[in-house]
Amino acid sequence: MKIQEADAKSLLVQQGLPVPDWAVAHTVPEARAAAERFLAGGANQVVIKAQVLVGGRGKAGGVKLAATTDEAERVAGAILGMDIKGMTVRKVLVGPSADIVQEFYLSALVDRAERGILLMGSAEGGVEIEQVAEAHPEAIVRRHADPLLGLLDFQARDLAFAMGLGGHLKAAVGIAKGLVATMKAYDADLVEINPLAIVRETGPAGTPVERLVCLDAKVTLDDSALGRHPGLEDLRDPDDEAPEDREAREAGLTFIKLDGTIGCMVNGAGLAMTTMDLVKRAGGEPANFLDIGGGARADKVAAAMRIILDDPKVNAILVNIFGGITRGDEVARGLIEARAQQTRDVPMVVRIVGTNAAEAAVLLEEARFQTAASLDEAAAKAVEASRAGAAA
Repeated sequence: MKIQEADAKSLLVQQGLPVPDWAVAHTVPEARAAAERFLAGGANQVVIKAQVLVGGRGKAGGVKLAATTDEAERVAGAILGMDIKGMTVRKVLVGPSADIVQEFYLSALVDRAERGILLMGSAEGGVEIEQVAEAHPEAIVRRHADPLLGLLDFQARDLAFAMGLGGHLKAAVGIAKGLVATMKAYDADLVEINPLAIVRETGPAGTPVERLVCLDAKVTLDDSALGRHPGLEDLRDPDDEAPEDREAREAGLTFIKLDGTIGCMVNGAGLAMTTMDLVKRAGGEPANFLDIGGGARADKVAAAMRIILDDPKVNAILVNIFGGITRGDEVARGLIEARAQQTRDVPMVVRIVGTNAAEAAVLLEEARFQTAASLDEAAAKAVEASRAGAAA
């Protein structure tokens, strides 16, 4: 689950990382008030940044500076409601602009191959790390942290020196360790700072001082772990989800849209992948991965069917249920209910075995569903129906 920059910064602050002050504005008056506060506090300019979960905000005109409250009002008015790569800007982040001396890149992410946490750093910050990796792979520094022990002090110092942050060693060590701590605290897959910047500020005596701060933040959370973190689900950006993904999540279904024409409804991830493989072997293309899970009741089955049928490319449906916890008769009732609510007529092939399969067979026969005894037979019938639908 991706979260907005402002929310990502909040998680960093909770772990003690240095993040400049900011405010979130949903309206132009809110943006003006925030800019007025920062300008009155001594900022020469404020930065106004569109809060959308896409890259390239700056190039699209979603990041701008303003030196007065009137200018901030105009800029916020232009950015709010803007379309950036198909995403509508509904709020902006307002904060004091920074006098940047040098920009760096630093991130922590899960490295499944090494079964640990990978820290990636570079002295070339402020640009997409993919560009750096392609043009100058030697500019990227990699270090691993233990998932239980975290990043040890000597590892953090080694990383800081390799990135050229020896002059800000204490701050760099704290930030690197803080990224790992953030990952562990919130079950994050990725915590990224780009740019991590040395900024010039005015010290207590009026003399300029330099400080290492996190100017931007990107955090991706593990959806499977959200139940362990009350409140994090509220940070989900509804605009980042396709309608079918949101409906599936709210119904407790595991759904991934694909490009085929045969909708698949299965219980169990392994069985779902096997079903998709057999559909392909029979000459068809699955339109989705959809796992209704164990113990699915009629209402859940009906919801799954609605999601499948929302895809206009689907011209046949294959239902493959192995009843263990899931009762076959409950699935059959859900299918009957779903077909009664169908907005378009799509042929359906059903295979149900296991718990209450006999009762399900009676219900499906009475409702005149097309059934199959084996999965191979079901896949073949679904492919045949799909081809017939494509030819019609």
